[in-house]
Amino acid sequence: MSSLLAFSVTAFALFGLLLGSFANVVIWRVPRGESVVTPPSHCPSCGERIRWYDNVPLVSWMLLGGRCRACGEAIAGRYFLVEVASGVLFALAVLAFGPTWKAAAAAVFFWFLLVLSVIDIDHYRLPNALVAVLAAVGAAGALVSQMSAVPLVPVLGPSGGTGLMFQPLANALFGMVVGAGLSGGIAAAYGAVRRTRGLGMGDVKFLGALGIFLGPYVLVALFLGSVMAAIGGLAFNRGTRLADRRIPFGPFLAVSAAVTALGGPRLMAWYLELIGVM
Repeated sequence: MSSLLAFSVTAFALFGLLLGSFANVVIWRVPRGESVVTPPSHCPSCGERIRWYDNVPLVSWMLLGGRCRACGEAIAGRYFLVEVASGVLFALAVLAFGPTWKAAAAAVFFWFLLVLSVIDIDHYRLPNALVAVLAAVGAAGALVSQMSAVPLVPVLGPSGGTGLMFQPLANALFGMVVGAGLSGGIAAAYGAVRRTRGLGMGDVKFLGALGIFLGPYVLVALFLGSVMAAIGGLAFNRGTRLADRRIPFGPFLAVSAAVTALGGPRLMAWYLELIGVM
């Protein structure tokens, strides 16, 4: 590993840890309709404001033994895990894309995936506001990529040519339409046949936002996420009819989107070779 890459990985990981702390704020407050800016961070048990020295990612939680300094109530270990996951995801972004602006775009993408996953696990929904911000960030990145020589969004897709398929905006738009359109069609067909909702509209909107970042590779993410969700449904809902099992689809889509962003082309090549197309 070069010194520049090693420095970049360290810097990204540290920044990811800091944003992991903010991720915990967003995860707790957004589903409850609270501001992520005010009031300052406070203990969910006693309401006491958390001082800056008790809010250092990872370190403070360990030094305090996972408890609030003021009231002594336990602070869930998930806060610690979210910060770790955020740091790891940021490091993976720069390892995958090098010390580039695209790595920064991928890191932001991963951060949103983490936040939305945990919210969906807790509340079985993906807040429209957060999905809209994710889509807006992706659209802005695609626009910057289109108007400059700086590749940001989509993080995957053809590049280096001059045709329509090589244009960032075209790829992002195609991914959004395919992601939302295909999943929306599946949801409508399932609802018509089963007379019940299978795929929520939040998942459909989420797939549209994923498509902006992944371009055509959103199809890989949808396929992987569906397989993971099917396996997860069988593993965690034993004794319940498959059609009646309720599982949050967002986390599976988020994991599959991250995996696709990190290795989509290799996964696609492996699959095509497996089925004998290549």
